[in-house]
Amino acid sequence: MSGGIARGRLAEERKAWRKNHPHGFVAKPETAADGSVNLMIWQCSIPGKTGGWRPAITVKQILVGIQDLLDQPNPSDPAQTDGYHLFIQEPVEYKKRVRQQAKQYPALV
Repeated sequence: MSGGIARGRLAEERKAWRKNHPHGFVAKPETAADGSVNLMIWQCSIPGKTGGWRPAITVKQILVGIQDLLDQPNPSDPAQTDGYHLFIQEPVEYKKRVRQQAKQYPALV
């Protein structure tokens, strides 16, 4: 049931992204050989700022950094206000919901 909710939300976000997204960023759902679109798997790229990428930073470090932000959001720069308020006011409930979402979408590997 919530998979339908997630797909609906992702479809809306895809529309919004196509209309307006930061220059150089890419975020698009996976397209199968038959042309069908899987909104649950996305290909994304984030450009480095001019002169900001250091060769010492590895792909592993970038991915772990994203994982850290998902586990420990930056309270001084919330991306989603509902999630932010839950994280600050009810951290146990926040972690419970994150675990529920993770179980709904098992790892691809």
